[in-house]
Amino acid sequence: MTETGIDPNRVRRVRRIIIVYPFALIAAAIILNLLIGVMSAVPAVPSKPILIAFTVSGLLLLANHIWLMTSTELTRLKHGLQATPEEWAKAGKVETEADPTGVREVKRHHDAHNNASENTLYFAILAPAMMLISPTEILAFIWMIGFALGRLGHAYAYLSGKDGLRGIFMSVSLVSLFGMASYVALALLT
Repeated sequence: MTETGIDPNRVRRVRRIIIVYPFALIAAAIILNLLIGVMSAVPAVPSKPILIAFTVSGLLLLANHIWLMTSTELTRLKHGLQATPEEWAKAGKVETEADPTGVREVKRHHDAHNNASENTLYFAILAPAMMLISPTEILAFIWMIGFALGRLGHAYAYLSGKDGLRGIFMSVSLVSLFGMASYVALALLT
């Protein structure tokens, strides 16, 4: 242990895991793509099953957004917090005197919402690219719906403070993004 109480061996071990983690997920995604089968890219209007996968994932992501938005507002209400300086003034309250527990909980909600938005941006780029090259339908379902389910699970785990579960669902959504990206790349190369 160092003066700060941090075990340097643990730091080295965790550092290696952090560095290897995305590469392990990328490898898993590529392997699954290759096992199920990557078809050569053929630009075309997406088939109905692929449009269904995209629509279902979009509806799940919309539900996730609504849930995050609503739970943030309910948390703010529960702790008597306001969203803007104008609302604080109108309520006759001072933001600096807000309940620290409530402030932390609203920050948790904001962080969960920001994380969802950041990850959904890549989905919004990769899913349409995958759809337009006539992918294997089962992989379109796995990657698109898997991403949305991963995001829902991540939001639940984030808001409820379940770190281990949050990590699992983060991995599900990341491997789904890596699956879409690697599918598109492999299909364009074949």
